[in-house]
Amino acid sequence: MHLFFRNGYFLQSFLKIERSLSKNSVDAYLGDIHKLEKFILQNYPAKKPADTTFKDLREFLKWLSQDNSRTRARILSGIRSFFRYMVIEGKMSENPATLIESPRLGMVIPEVLSLEEIDKIIGTIDLSKPEGHRNRAIIETLYGCGLRVTELINLKLTDIHTDEGFVSITGKGDKQRLVPVNFKTIKEIRYWLEDRRRMKQITDQNILFLNRRGKRLSRVMIFTMIKNQAKTAGISKNISPHTFRHSFATHMVQAGADLRAVQEMLGHESILTTEIYTHIDRLFLRETMLKFHPRREKR
Repeated sequence: MHLFFRNGYFLQSFLKIERSLSKNSVDAYLGDIHKLEKFILQNYPAKKPADTTFKDLREFLKWLSQDNSRTRARILSGIRSFFRYMVIEGKMSENPATLIESPRLGMVIPEVLSLEEIDKIIGTIDLSKPEGHRNRAIIETLYGCGLRVTELINLKLTDIHTDEGFVSITGKGDKQRLVPVNFKTIKEIRYWLEDRRRMKQITDQNILFLNRRGKRLSRVMIFTMIKNQAKTAGISKNISPHTFRHSFATHMVQAGADLRAVQEMLGHESILTTEIYTHIDRLFLRETMLKFHPRREKR
């Protein structure tokens, strides 16, 4: 990485401070900028970042044509941030990415589990295993609070306010929010805490969910556990930890929850992001009508 990452540390600081991005988002943006660097070095080896033109970026996006629209939109967002940084630092007079149009994104309806499917997954967890109560508490927390997987693995003991019925969450860009937690989730967390207290070694003392070595769980470990548990439960849907977050929001909207309240609980910056769950709700209503209406067409 010669051209674009000479000032990598300062670029990371810009993304964290100016854009309020999480570490994972910063890493993704830097990876996307590295793709641009690779393209420039292959096609214009004598060019410096400050010499990049609108035409160069258009050719770069053509080079990315094999990627889907959502990926290209994310890469373009990272590229815009990079050149905005270059302008702020006085290394360029204008941002060559400003006039490039983002790819049109169709609405992607996320996979959602029914309450019965969630209960089925939870019901297949073997509580006789050392990780049994922990895994049940993890799924109950993901679904009961609508958390992102990164928020879950970083939950601290001091974030759980059982008496008040709230959990303190540190979301994207280190933004704090309070999420109500139901009694069922609190009960499962308490069962896990009893097992946690019996652990012989704990490295991350204030982290709620730990692996058998007493260390914080990784995102990959949560993904693997969810996939295995869904398979055990006979769920054929392609699910991930985020599926429980989608399910939480969808079920809240279906039950008549205020969209602003759902936005606050999910930690969405814009209400537009939360509105996708109203579309899921409409699909649910249509499917219900087609299934149960007395004049439905029978095939």
